[in-house]
Amino acid sequence: MKNGVPMSESQRRRGRRAIVVAIVATAVVLVGGTVAATAIAGRLPLSAVAAASGTPAPSVTPTPIATPLSPQEQLLADSGDPNACAVTFAGDGITDAPLLETQGSLYANLPIPSGDGLVFAGWYATPEDATSHAIPGRVNGADAVTCTDQQTTLYGAWMTPEENAAAATRVPILMYHQFTTKPEGESGWLRGNYAYIGDFEQHMDHIASTGFYLPTWDELSAFIDGRLYLPNHSVIVTDDDCDISWLQMGIPIVVEKKVLTTAFCITIDGTGPSPSEYVQQRSHTHDMHRAGADGQGRITTLTVPEIVADMEASAAALGGVKQVMAYPFGHYNDTAKEGLRQAGFEMARTIEPGYVTIGTDKLAMPTVRINYGMGLDALVNLIG
Repeated sequence: MKNGVPMSESQRRRGRRAIVVAIVATAVVLVGGTVAATAIAGRLPLSAVAAASGTPAPSVTPTPIATPLSPQEQLLADSGDPNACAVTFAGDGITDAPLLETQGSLYANLPIPSGDGLVFAGWYATPEDATSHAIPGRVNGADAVTCTDQQTTLYGAWMTPEENAAAATRVPILMYHQFTTKPEGESGWLRGNYAYIGDFEQHMDHIASTGFYLPTWDELSAFIDGRLYLPNHSVIVTDDDCDISWLQMGIPIVVEKKVLTTAFCITIDGTGPSPSEYVQQRSHTHDMHRAGADGQGRITTLTVPEIVADMEASAAALGGVKQVMAYPFGHYNDTAKEGLRQAGFEMARTIEPGYVTIGTDKLAMPTVRINYGMGLDALVNLIG
């Protein structure tokens, strides 16, 4: 009723709205627009509260949810190296985690997976190469790392032990010594040691351009164990002594041709850092490259502890690398082999002629000696 006169329904509704607006206005003044809007959110729109308070409506920005980095992205983020490359491994039965390599450098850390009842057949650039075991597509420590957007994927392949044995792979380890610029060769009793540099260049060009696979020593070890397949078109290039002619004439050729080689150095003569990642420096002993009391190589006349001490000194001069060595003069015996084992060396190369096959004695690996006068035809007859 108003002034004793009953109110109509429309008058009552107008009255209620006036009361609500008054409450809103009071709430805005007393506690601010946000609290008022919350108090009456079920009754009035936020715009009405904002209009009543004279302030703009607050905008609500949702908190972004961070997308987790992939393992590859995390490796790159942790590295911060613009030349880093995250390598992912793919293929049936492949469980190896991604790892970092350096773009432009040779692969340094590629794993050799194991599979129950299977032989690993290598890493390949594409799934198709992995299926066909194509040598041009196979990737190992003789290859430079290439990436797209700092990432790449390698594909693993497998075969059965029977297939591996049927391949009947024979791996030649070529042994060079000194080099000469004289086509007619050097004179003297070491004449055979001096390969004509023109022949050597043709040899390296043949290996580099005709699809040879260049196994690392880790791969050769796994091949001997029957854990890794190597193609028959494989070859390992080595040089004995680190002679000045190797440094001045041989190394520039292998670097130009990008042929992975191993130089066996006598470390007491002084061994600096390798001039190229294509030249791996390994031990030719520290001070055992001389005759012992019986005229044989000194390594055959020493005790096991003496051999261990010499090989430890040689490894230290080479930056701690052990892995493989070459017997001086090719002389060795069971004591020499035991000394190498105790010093932590897994493999050794002799001068006995032959090829490395599955099951070869790792501490008595044979070689293919290259003498003066052996041109390209001679090499092809030896390695294909």
